[in-house]
Amino acid sequence: MRRGRPALVAVTLLLSGAACRDSGEPGAGSGAAPRERPVVWTVNEPLRAMAATIGGDGFEVRYPGPADEDPAFWVPDEETVLGFREADLVLRNGAGYAKWIPQASLPFARTVDTSASFADRLIVETAGVTHAHGPEGEHAHGGTAFTTWLDYSLAAEQARAVEAALVRLRPDRSEAMAARGAELAAALEALDERLLAVEAERRRTPLLASHPVFQYLARRYGLDVRAVHFEPDLVPDADGWAALDALLAERPSSLMLWEGPPREETVRGLRARGLEVVTFEPCGAPPADGDFLSIQRANVDRLIAALR
Repeated sequence: MRRGRPALVAVTLLLSGAACRDSGEPGAGSGAAPRERPVVWTVNEPLRAMAATIGGDGFEVRYPGPADEDPAFWVPDEETVLGFREADLVLRNGAGYAKWIPQASLPFARTVDTSASFADRLIVETAGVTHAHGPEGEHAHGGTAFTTWLDYSLAAEQARAVEAALVRLRPDRSEAMAARGAELAAALEALDERLLAVEAERRRTPLLASHPVFQYLARRYGLDVRAVHFEPDLVPDADGWAALDALLAERPSSLMLWEGPPREETVRGLRARGLEVVTFEPCGAPPADGDFLSIQRANVDRLIAALR
C-alpha cells in the first residue's frame, strides 16, 4: 500500500468560501431534495464496511480513495472533496486521521467523528519520524495514533457511533439497523475476547513491527511491540537492516508484525535474523480479497497461532 505525499491542500482551500455558505442540511450543498437512499462517504474502509453492514440497502455508502494508497495519508482532489461536501453524511475516523479534513471545511452538521466517545483514550505519540517510500514521497508518524479500530473494543464503539448517525438519517429503519449493529458489535467484541483470552505471558512475548501502526492493538491486548519503518513492497536498504539489527540486539524477538506480506528477499533477510513474519492487515483501504471483518478474523487467527 502506498502512503501518499504530504497533504498539499491548496485544492481544498478553494472550497472554504463555499463551505461557509452551507446550511448543513442533507443535500444542501447541491440544492437537491433529500435523497431516498442517503449518500454516506467515509474516510477509510473500516468505516465504509461498518456503514454498509449496518445500513443495508437503505444507504449508498462509499469510500472514494484508491485501493493501493493508505487513506491516512491520501489527499483527495477537488472533485472528490466536493463529493464529500455533497454527501448526506461524512464519517470520520477521528484521532488525526485523514489530515486533509481541517482544510476542506466539511459541513459540521453532516460530519460525524466516530472516535469522539473515546477521545480521552486516544494514544498521543511523543515523537514522530518522517521517512520516504520511493516515488510516493514522505510521510510522518507522530502526534495521535490513528488505527483506533485495531483495538476491537474501540472498533465496536465506532460501529455504535456509525449506527447512531445512520438512524438519524433513516429513523424509519432504526429497528433493522439496531439488529445489524448489534450483530457487528458482537463480532468485534468476540475478536476482542479472543485476544484477551491469550495467556498473559504469551502476550508479553517481545514483538517487532514493520511500521508504527499497532499502538491500539498493543495497548489493549498487552502486547510488547517495537516498530521500525519497513514497507511490504520495498526491500530494506543497508541502513534499514542496520536499524533492525540494533533493535534486535536491544530486545531479541522471533516474531515481526507486518501490514501486508513482505517481498521474498525481505523474508529471507528476516529469517536469517531469526524472525518470522506475522501478517496483520489494518485494512484501512479496500482489500483485494475478503472484507473488513473476515480480514480482522484472519489477523487474530494468525497472531494467536504465532504467540502460541
